Formats: sequence, C-alpha cells, structure tokens
Amino acid sequence: MKSPDHCRSSTSILAIVACLLWATAFVGVKYGLQFARPLGFAGIRFMISGLLILPFSLHSIKSHFHQKSFIRLAFVIGLFQTFFLYGFFYLGMTLIPSALGAMIIGSSPLIIAFTAHMILRDDKLTWEKTLCLILGMSGVAILSLNRKPWTSAGMREMLGICLLICGLICSAVGNILVSRDRNDFHPFLLNAVQIFFGGFCLTLISFPVEGLPHWPSSPDFIMALGWLSFISAAAFSIWFLLLKRAGIKVSELNIWKFIIPVLGAILSWLLLPGENPEIFSVLGMVCISASVLFFHLTVRNKISRIP
Repeated sequence: MKSPDHCRSSTSILAIVACLLWATAFVGVKYGLQFARPLGFAGIRFMISGLLILPFSLHSIKSHFHQKSFIRLAFVIGLFQTFFLYGFFYLGMTLIPSALGAMIIGSSPLIIAFTAHMILRDDKLTWEKTLCLILGMSGVAILSLNRKPWTSAGMREMLGICLLICGLICSAVGNILVSRDRNDFHPFLLNAVQIFFGGFCLTLISFPVEGLPHWPSSPDFIMALGWLSFISAAAFSIWFLLLKRAGIKVSELNIWKFIIPVLGAILSWLLLPGENPEIFSVLGMVCISASVLFFHLTVRNKISRIP
C-alpha cells in the first residue's frame, strides 16, 4: 500500500507535468490563430485529442458506454470543460497578447477555490489556502496591471480578459463535476468522450459563425495543431486521473496552476516577437512562485505531523 507521502509526491509531480504542458499552449494557440479562425481551430484540435486518447481506454468502452450516467456526465463535462472553456479561451486569445493570456489564466486557482468553497462541503478555504491564493493572485495582478490593458489596447483587451475569465468559471464547474463523481468511470475514457464531444460542438458552431474552415497545408500550422492536440490529450487525462484520486481536493490541486502563467509568459517572451519581460513581470512571477512553494511546504509539514 502506498504511503500518503508517496501519493502526495506523485500527485505533485503529475500536476506539475500537466501544468508544464498547458503552459506551452499559449504560444501554440497564438501561432495557430494566424492561419485559422478560433472556433474551427479549437474544434478540430479537441476532436483530434479525443481520438488520441481513445486507444488507451478501449478496454473500458463495453463496461461504460451502456451506462446512461456515464454518457450524461461526459457530455455535461464536455460542455463546461471543453466547449465553453475553450470557446471563450480561443475568442479571448484573438484579442490579447499571448503573455497576458497566460497571466489571466493564472487566476484560475482563485476562481476554482471559491467555486469549490461554495459547492463542495469538504473543500472549504483554510488560512493556508487563502494566503497562497492571495500571494498567487497578487502576482497575477502585478503581471496583468503591468500590461496596462486600459491604455494599450482599450476595450479590445478588456473584452479578451472578460472572455478568458468566463472560460475559467466554466472550467471550475467542470473540475468540480469530475471531482464529485463517485462512479468508477475510467478517467481516460471520460476525458476522451468529453473532449471529443466538446470539440465536435465547437466545430458545429464554427460553421454558421465563421463559415467553412480552411486548413492551410503549412508544416508550421500542422505542427502547432499536432502539439496542441497532444497537450490536451495528455494534460487533461493526467488532470482527470488526479481529480478522481481519493482525498484530492479540487482547490488544493488547482493551486499548482499558478505555475502556468509564469511558464506561459516566459515562453511567449522567448518565442513570440514583440513580447518582452519587464521588472514588474519578474516581481509578479516571484509572488506566484512563492504561493506554490508555500502551499507545497505547508502540505508536507501537515503530513509529517500525522502519527
């Protein structure tokens, strides 16, 4: 039987891997949007992702697909975790720089923590989590305010920020739905179905909104689409696996997402022209890193005191 320390360590490692993968998505999305319209681009990405995951869960199809509860759960999660979240995300990313998008997404632990606090009885805010959230959000605020969205891009950037925040609220609901489910559904199959369904809905809605899609044959675009599809398949499967683990709290797991804006912004500065760091950006990243480190050390100290 695995010790609590071992389970916590493996959870932390897997959470970091998922966040590392998600951090690379901002550059890929921003690059791909140069070639394709947002909704159609998102739709085909997630349909491919669902197909990539399916071979790893074929053994679970017979036992799950005849259950109405599985189909219902997968479709509802697909609406919140893929259709609404990434519909808002892709539309928002057309309006703001990649680095700013990464920073705004960094507020997701706060939104998820408060949503979990309101909905889940066993996931209330503690003083440690509150302090971590304050530290992390201070970093996100510094990073965001440093962009001066009210002056540099006016209402366009503010609309993009609002769209991303709407997506984060939907993501919070999706995380809680996965965590609350007590059925023994295979997390990979659940992710494959929900992500394909969400991508299918995005593709359908893209036709009347954007017209028939035009997919360029550029190797760069194909590489970006392939990498983004892999990210979704791998990162969401890891996340669903962690959310289904016994004893995992939604708010605690999602504090690791404070890593995403740091890495996402760094990659944007390194890879995208016209996006460069400033002193306040570094200060914001220090606050975010401190929040994750403090939370991790607090959890380890609690475990070490358990007889």
